[in-house]
Amino acid sequence: MKINGGRSRIRALGGSRLARLWRRMAQKKYLQSKLTQFLREDKIQLWKPPYTDENKEVGLALKDLAKKYSDKLECCENEVEKIMDEIRCKAIERGTGNEHYKTTGIATIEVFLPARLKKDRKNLLETHLHITGRELRSKIAETFGFQENYIKIVINKKQLQLGETLKEQGVTHNVKAMVLELKQSEEDVRKNVQVEEEKRNEAKLEEKRIQRTKRGLEILAERAEMVVDPEATPYLDIANQTGRSIRIPPSERKALMLAMGYHEKGRAFLKRKEYGIALPCLLDADKYFCECCTELLDTVDNYAVLQLDIVWCYFRLGQLECLDDAEKKLKLAQECFRKCYGENHQRLLHIKGNCGKEKVLFLRLYLLQGIRNYHSGNGEEAYEYLNKARQLFKELYTDPSKVHNLMQLGFSAQEARLGLRACDGNVDHAAVHIANRREELDQIKKEEREKKKRRLENINHLKGMGYSMRAARQALHQASGNLEEAQKILLHNPQMWWLNDSAPESNNRQQSPSQEKIDQLVYMGFDEVAAKAALRVFRDNVQLAAQTLVHNEGRLPPDLQLSAEDSSSTPSTSPSDSAGTSSASTDEDMETEAVNEILEDIPEHEEDYLDSTLEDEEIIIAEYLSYVENIKSAAKKN
Repeated sequence: MKINGGRSRIRALGGSRLARLWRRMAQKKYLQSKLTQFLREDKIQLWKPPYTDENKEVGLALKDLAKKYSDKLECCENEVEKIMDEIRCKAIERGTGNEHYKTTGIATIEVFLPARLKKDRKNLLETHLHITGRELRSKIAETFGFQENYIKIVINKKQLQLGETLKEQGVTHNVKAMVLELKQSEEDVRKNVQVEEEKRNEAKLEEKRIQRTKRGLEILAERAEMVVDPEATPYLDIANQTGRSIRIPPSERKALMLAMGYHEKGRAFLKRKEYGIALPCLLDADKYFCECCTELLDTVDNYAVLQLDIVWCYFRLGQLECLDDAEKKLKLAQECFRKCYGENHQRLLHIKGNCGKEKVLFLRLYLLQGIRNYHSGNGEEAYEYLNKARQLFKELYTDPSKVHNLMQLGFSAQEARLGLRACDGNVDHAAVHIANRREELDQIKKEEREKKKRRLENINHLKGMGYSMRAARQALHQASGNLEEAQKILLHNPQMWWLNDSAPESNNRQQSPSQEKIDQLVYMGFDEVAAKAALRVFRDNVQLAAQTLVHNEGRLPPDLQLSAEDSSSTPSTSPSDSAGTSSASTDEDMETEAVNEILEDIPEHEEDYLDSTLEDEEIIIAEYLSYVENIKSAAKKN
């Protein structure tokens, strides 16, 4: 946070009661992890004698073991003994649950509740695995006092599907489930009808919001290849690190666009600190990225950034321990960065000329690795990563006065931060860098507009020859925009000529071809039956009908003959047709609303994901460094 141009440090770390509470909790988690590590190394099983007797009570040997480990950790023996007994009790509880599951088939699920709840956030819930996701949600809501319709459940890093059974979704005994609130409340939950109604309404709105996100992204992804006039029709495009559009294989393009779209939506929620809604979007993005080939993911940094965002979201939700593969995700991010940026950022330096802006990503990577190591009981590794994050923060910190100077020149605060980091804090160099980047992007946009303009002209040219817009677009896409190649494709694939622009349900409602046009084709030498069938398929277009008959020696191809038979039967207009027409505008409005909501969250600046004030990171680095530094200096109480 900034105060009068200066930086305020972590006020809470001094004497705040809340800060002391969080510190005690963090230190306890560290000791739990460290003791678990010692027990594993020494192959000690606390649930067996001599640490547990036949009545499952604590044995005398536990005290001696606590003394040994407290000396090793240089901390309070009583505290170590207390934590080890907790570990022992949980092990017994887990063993009892395992036996219970084997004999009854009733599984135990570890339920992690939202951070705002005062009660113990880690709870056990017993259930059969043949029940549906909806039934489990109801059970969790009833057990822990939630309204069923405003919580989501995440298990195995996926949203719980309400209509499928737990077994079908890979849910097993001892699995971890995280509860997300669609709307968090700052106030204590009040049990009156008005408040409960407000919560239900909020939940419905949030659920609709998520559904609109999904629909809006699907629409934009579908438009990407088929849009004709980009000035009038918004759509999503994929660009490389310089801002130029790139071609992606059609088989992967939609999945990649959905992945990137969900990622951007999730990032928008992260910025607003709506972590409970951000996480489902980020997990959906991860799902779609997994449908893309490895070679593609190795050339872009999007997938690596997503891994950081997912782990960051779990951390901000206070549920990092619920993410079993946090280490795996962070290693994956680090490896993706290496492949994408090259060893020592060589590839990045070649493309962009600097790597200052991307260092923000490594700062967060080191910070999360430090946090994960701390909670795993690896104090030395935690300190190493946290110290690397601190050094990067010092390097990347942007002086507010320098940002102000650049803003006085007409640049945005975001451009100023990115420019300063790219130029090692030099204001003059940053101003030149930003201006050059603006010119470069303007040139790229101009070239992209010219490319789209030529595409529109080519489509109109093919339409002028009698082809439908849909056929023209498809042929140009297959020909990579080459007009001559598109004409050849259409000539050798007459079945494409039948593609029309009307809605599928209206395709079959065609009048019989006019006798005048049938006579024209007969006069050219074609059989009357073939002429009538061709005109019916091509909706009275004499030119296309003649070209098809010439190309196929006076006959229609078999696939077009079927189309002619289908179109010869004109169905009667049903009463529902008028209702469908009247609802079309409503559906269109809903789709427009969904698309606009997505577009609002798509950042204008192509490097928005690299921009951060680093205020949160500064506080968390100092907080966790204080935890690590206090571990060895903790007072030893005997």
